[in-house]
Amino acid sequence: MPNIPRFHLAMPVDDLDAARRFYGGTLGLEQGRSSDTWIDWNLHGHQFVTHLAPRTERVHNPVDGHDVPVPHFGLVLTVPEFETLADKLRSAGTKFVIEPYVRFKGERGEQWTMFLLDPAGNALEFKAFADDSQVFAA
Repeated sequence: MPNIPRFHLAMPVDDLDAARRFYGGTLGLEQGRSSDTWIDWNLHGHQFVTHLAPRTERVHNPVDGHDVPVPHFGLVLTVPEFETLADKLRSAGTKFVIEPYVRFKGERGEQWTMFLLDPAGNALEFKAFADDSQVFAA
């Protein structure tokens, strides 16, 4: 992976204990600093922060016959990392918004994708590309 800048993302949650169980327990992210109103997480080297805040309204867009939640965030993983995470989420009883599946099979930009919600209703997408050079393929 080329040396790329790390991102910082702050997301609202309505229950820090539920966020701690989901991000620390289910996803296995390392917890960093925290206070009574926020928690820092190491999201594969990126700074992800859950802030105690009220829920916000979500919208959806149709993509490939699926109702994709917007906004959403996540990671581009390797295919083995994607499969491991999908198995871990299934074992944890995670309810998927969009079950893990392959888009554009055999085509340019072939990718595995899955969508789920955290306990506060924030949408996450995890994906993996058959060929990582296709991440920005047009």
